[in-house]
Amino acid sequence: MDKIKEMVRIAYGALEEKKGENICVIDISGISPLADYFIITNGNSDSQVKALVDNVEEKMHEAGHSQIQREGMRSGNWVLLDYGDIVVHVFDRENRDFYHLEHIWSDGRKIDNLDEL
Repeated sequence: MDKIKEMVRIAYGALEEKKGENICVIDISGISPLADYFIITNGNSDSQVKALVDNVEEKMHEAGHSQIQREGMRSGNWVLLDYGDIVVHVFDRENRDFYHLEHIWSDGRKIDNLDEL
């Protein structure tokens, strides 16, 4: 399996495991040099946001994927996990609705099924 697709599947699974809401995968490879995929989800509380982030970090580390940067953990309302080829955004519900990244990156291809990777 392609390394980038494996990373997407691992991060998605980690978010799903901790009950991330409305997990969205957007292929931005054709429109941005920032990354190939954005993965966006939200939790219902600061503690769930933290659990989502912790689980992604743990699963990615176990699989040997290095994190480049993490931003926003102190606030607990939007945490960005940068793995180079993929970027994981974990919001609280209010900030996800406010920033609406799915709309901002609507030129990307939304992946409705991981088999489409």
